[in-house]
Amino acid sequence: MYKPVWFPRREMIEQTRLYRLMQKLGYEDYDAFYQASIKDIGWFWDEVAKDMSLAWTVPYTKAVDLERGIAWPRWFVGGRLNISANALDRFAEDPARRHQLALIWEGDDGSTEKLTYRELLREVNRCARGLRELGVRRGDRVALYLPMIVENVVAMLAIARLGAIFTPCFSGYGAEAVATRIQGCEAKWLITADGYKRRGKTVAMKEEADRAAQLSPSIEKVIVVRRLGRACPWHDSRDVSWDELMKKMEPLPPVDTDASEPLMIIFTSGTTGKPKGTVHTHSGFPLKAAFDAGYAFDVGPGDVLFWVTDMGWMMGPWMVFGSLLMGSTMLLYEGTPNYPQPNRLWQLVERHGVTHLGISPTLIRSLMKEGESWLKGNDLSSLRVFGSTGEPWNPEPWMWLFEQVGRKQIPIFNYSGGTEVSGGILGNHFFKPIAPCGFAGPLPGMDADVWDEQGKPVRGEVGELVLRQPWVGMTSGFWQDDDRYEEAYWRRWPQTWVHGDWVAIDEEGQWFITGRSDDTLNIAGKRMGPAEMESVLVDHPAVLEAATIGVPDSVKGECAVCFVVLKAEPDTGEEMERELIHFVGEKMGKALKPKRVLFVDELPKTRNGKILRRVIRSAYLGRETGDLSSLENHTAVEIIRKMGDNHID
Repeated sequence: MYKPVWFPRREMIEQTRLYRLMQKLGYEDYDAFYQASIKDIGWFWDEVAKDMSLAWTVPYTKAVDLERGIAWPRWFVGGRLNISANALDRFAEDPARRHQLALIWEGDDGSTEKLTYRELLREVNRCARGLRELGVRRGDRVALYLPMIVENVVAMLAIARLGAIFTPCFSGYGAEAVATRIQGCEAKWLITADGYKRRGKTVAMKEEADRAAQLSPSIEKVIVVRRLGRACPWHDSRDVSWDELMKKMEPLPPVDTDASEPLMIIFTSGTTGKPKGTVHTHSGFPLKAAFDAGYAFDVGPGDVLFWVTDMGWMMGPWMVFGSLLMGSTMLLYEGTPNYPQPNRLWQLVERHGVTHLGISPTLIRSLMKEGESWLKGNDLSSLRVFGSTGEPWNPEPWMWLFEQVGRKQIPIFNYSGGTEVSGGILGNHFFKPIAPCGFAGPLPGMDADVWDEQGKPVRGEVGELVLRQPWVGMTSGFWQDDDRYEEAYWRRWPQTWVHGDWVAIDEEGQWFITGRSDDTLNIAGKRMGPAEMESVLVDHPAVLEAATIGVPDSVKGECAVCFVVLKAEPDTGEEMERELIHFVGEKMGKALKPKRVLFVDELPKTRNGKILRRVIRSAYLGRETGDLSSLENHTAVEIIRKMGDNHID
C-alpha cells in the first residue's frame, strides 16, 4: 500500500458543493456526515434530491420503500418527473442560464460544434418529434450505435423525453455484439451513422449496423446520421436519414414519467451467459451520476467535464447526465487522444478550458511512453481534477500523471463502481488525503465494507467488496431476468450486495482495489465476460471449444488470451492463430481482440463439464491453482502451465 501524497487545503474544501450541503445539514466533519448518510439512506437521498432542485411534476411521498427487500428498492415513491426536462428545460427557461454552453464537440479533424442549453433543447425537441412520428412511444426500446458526436446526446435525451428507453452500444463493436444488445431488449429502432473519423481514417458504421439489423428481427427502422456524407448501402423501406427525422421544429412537451420508469438499458457482461441488461430509471442513474459528478468531483456551473470514453460504456451517459443536471458543460471528442500527435489530449484541455478530465490508467501508460516533451507548451491551468476509472492503477503511471502533468497540484480522483451502480462505490474527493492508486473510501450514501470468506469485516488483508444497503442508481434488476440479477449480487450473503472486486483497507484507512474476484475481463477499462468472446470463437467453423481469460498487460492493464480446441489439426498454428484473432476483432471490434489464441487438445473441466477459467488463468500465469478436486482432466492444466512459461507481459 502507499502513503498519501496529495492533501486537501481548508479553503479548497469550503468552496465545494459537498461542503455546502454538509453545512446545510448541520455537519462540519466529513466522517460524521458519511456515517449519517448510511445510517438513514432515505433521509440522505431525500436531502440530495432537494439540494439538486429537481423539477417534479408530482412530488414524491417517500424517498425509499423497501417493502420488496433491499434488492428491490423503490425510490421517490409516487414522484413523477422527466429527466430530459431536468437536464435541459429548467436551464433553457432561465434567462441567466439559457445561453450557457451545454455541449462542446470536437472531431478527429479538429472541427468543432458548440450548443447552449437553449440550442440543445431545440435539437432534442426536433429529434423527439421525428421519433414520435416514426412510432416511438413510451416504454419502447431504441438502440444507439453512434460515435461520439452531438447526435448521440441529442438522441439519448429525445428518447428520454418520449418516455422511451435507450440502449447505448460501443461504437467499436462489430455487428454480432450490437445485435446481441438489440436482441437482448428487443429494440425496434436503431440509430447509427454512416461512419466517423479515427486517426485520420474513415471508420464505416452503416455496414455493421445493417448486419446487426439483419440479425435482429425486432428492428423496424434504421436512422442514419450522415456524419461523413459517404456513399453507403441504403434500404429505402427501412432506412431513415437523420436530416429527415429532424425536420419538425415545434416544441414537444416531455412525457410525464413515474420516478421508477426505465430510462436506459445498458448491457454489461459477467462471467457466463449473454450480456446482462442493467435497467436504470429516470430517478436512478441520472441522480447518482449527478451526485457523484457534482458533489464528489465538484462539477458545477462554469466547469467543463471531459471524460475520454464512449457512449456504449457507462461513463458516457454518466458524463451527459452528470454535467447537464449540474448545469455545467460536457466535451465530446470523436477521435483518439494521441492523434495526430501525443499532445492532442492536452491541446483539448487548453482549447476548451477543461476543468475535470477523466482518463484511464491505460491511456496514461500510453502517453507516458512518449515522454514529458509533449507536455511542454500546453496551458493546463484550467484543470482542477483528474478523474480515473475503469481499472486499477500501478504506481508509475499514477505518479507520472500526478507529478509531471499535474505538477503535484491537481488531485487524481480514483473512482470505482460499475454499470450496475450508475457511478461509484469508492472514490476520492476534496475532504481526504489521496494515496497513489488508492481511494479515500466509500462515497456518501454507499454503505460499503470489505469481508472475508466468512462474511466478517477485514482490515489489512484482501477481501470482497460488499454493500449492506441499497442506493439511488442501483440497477432495477436485469431486463426480463430477475433471477439472474439476484443470483449475481444477492445470493452469497443474506441482504448483502457482493460486487465482485477484491479490496484491501490499509492501516491509514486508504482503500485499494486489487482485482476482480470473478472471471470478468477488464480490457483497457472495458469490461467483458469471457463467454461473449468464447461464443464468437466457436462460431468459427474450425473451432470446437474455447475458453478466454484475462492476463496482465503493460499497456491495457489486461488483455484476453484464448484457449481453443479445434475440430481438426491446423495446417499452420501461427496462421490459424492470426485468423482467429482477426475473426474476433471483426466480430467484436478491434479494441477487444485477443492478444493470443493458443491451441489445446482439451480444456480443464469439472466432472459436470464446467470449464474452470480461474484454473486456466492461474496455470498460465504460473500461480497456485488451488483445490483441483473437482477437475476431470489434470493433464490439461499441466499443458497450459507449460504454455504459460513462454508468456511475456
